[in-house]
Formats: sequence, structure tokens, C-alpha cells
Amino acid sequence: MTTPDASREGGDIVYGITTTEGFERASKRLFRKHPDLRERFADVLVLLQRDPYAPSLRTHLLRGELAGYFGVSLTHGYCILIIIRVTKCKVILLDIGTHDEVY
Repeated sequence: MTTPDASREGGDIVYGITTTEGFERASKRLFRKHPDLRERFADVLVLLQRDPYAPSLRTHLLRGELAGYFGVSLTHGYCILIIIRVTKCKVILLDIGTHDEVY
């Protein structure tokens, strides 16, 4: 899944969303087990496009082996591993799953 790098919607920047093959595989597996998370995921995508640092996403910079990446909360138990390219106004979705699976 890919959307344009950035666009303007009513004067606001809208971030483009890109996924990796790994993310696609992990999301299919997750949504097969937990179809109830699809609606929340759709809400998170809208927020990521508008503002990847929105407080409700609990976006946080990771450390250690994942330094330079960000984590975003999907629910209390599930998260999304992302890269935010501010200069290109792009969010790249890398992985999705439980905290133990992703981190």
C-alpha cells in the first residue's frame, strides 16, 4: 500500500503512507487472528496521515537495536513499528504485532 508522499488538504500537510512486504505479511496474520482490530487500525492510519505525532498515537522514539525508528500504539497490547520521514512527509509502516513480536 502506498499513498503519495505528501499533499495538502485544506492547507494542512497530509503524510503519505507506505508499507513494506514484512508489514503486509504481519498485518494479514494479525487481522486474521484479530479482525476486531481492523477498525482501530483504520483510525490510526488517518491519524498518521494527519499528524504522526498526535498524542493519542503515543508515538515514541525507540532505542537500542531499533534506534531511529518509532513505535505507535494500536491498542494497549499491540503496536506498529514505523519510520517517519519528515523531509518527505512520509510514514513507512514496517511491522505490526504485540510489543514482544515487534520490539
